[in-house]
Amino acid sequence: MPIVQAPIGPAATPALAAAVSEAGGIGSLGASWTDPETLRSQIGEVRRLTERPFMVNLVLAFDQHERLELALGEGVELVSFSWGVDAGLVARAHAAGGTVIAQAGSPAEARAAVEAGCDVVVAQGVEAGGHVQGQTEVLALVTELVRAVPVPIVAAGGIADAEGVAAAMAAGAVGAMLGTRFAATDEADVHPDWSARLVAASAEDTVLTGLFDGGWPDAPHRVLRNSTYRRWDEAGRPPPGSRPGEGELVARRGGIDIERYSADEPRRDTTGELEAMCLYAGRGVGRIASVEPAADVVSRIAAQLRRR
Repeated sequence: MPIVQAPIGPAATPALAAAVSEAGGIGSLGASWTDPETLRSQIGEVRRLTERPFMVNLVLAFDQHERLELALGEGVELVSFSWGVDAGLVARAHAAGGTVIAQAGSPAEARAAVEAGCDVVVAQGVEAGGHVQGQTEVLALVTELVRAVPVPIVAAGGIADAEGVAAAMAAGAVGAMLGTRFAATDEADVHPDWSARLVAASAEDTVLTGLFDGGWPDAPHRVLRNSTYRRWDEAGRPPPGSRPGEGELVARRGGIDIERYSADEPRRDTTGELEAMCLYAGRGVGRIASVEPAADVVSRIAAQLRRR
């Protein structure tokens, strides 16, 4: 099945990962900031919901040794790394029988991943929502990476339907990773206000910026333009420390205050000025017509691909 669910951080619930895998795709848990014991529980929950393989993603801009050991100890078969590569971690995953997938935004990153021993490379195009590694459009990047490295390539960035998956595969990818499309599903931990904005948005409503850097500085990300972005833009795009409204509390979740410019997105139990928060979205957002069960997304795309 050429459909992979992108990790999408904490929005990627066990129910979402299991639904995608059970429908024939590859589901994913975004585990980079998950408390280890919570991650253990999440892996167990996915296993209760499906016997099919699923993936655990770890962002290597942060120390992930403990989470990797936990995932491998729990028998996770697919491990993906993004925002870096570490040959030692790849070797550890292989020693435990795992398959390693690495995200790359350039040919240099892809070659480094293969040299470190990774089995599959995700070509992340600049169209992607969330944190974006590269600056190249996805189809051009796929074409480059197919020639540059001797491992399977999965396309990611702005892909939300069968047409996008088919285009990626025509460029040489073995499949596609969809993020924003799966954020707009019943199982994702996404506040209804955010999911409604995803359904209403077009590609031109998104912007690649470094604005929402609280918690993860110097990592470009694609989001929907909102009041926080427009206020900063109209102020002349000042640097951190002099941005309008910096330090203001805009939301709250689980007893934790969330400041303006935080990298936190609005989840189901978030309250406050949700529109002002970080609203991740890729350029494929305009192809999303409704919030629906994840299994329906996988089944529909698979059926449309079979008819091509």
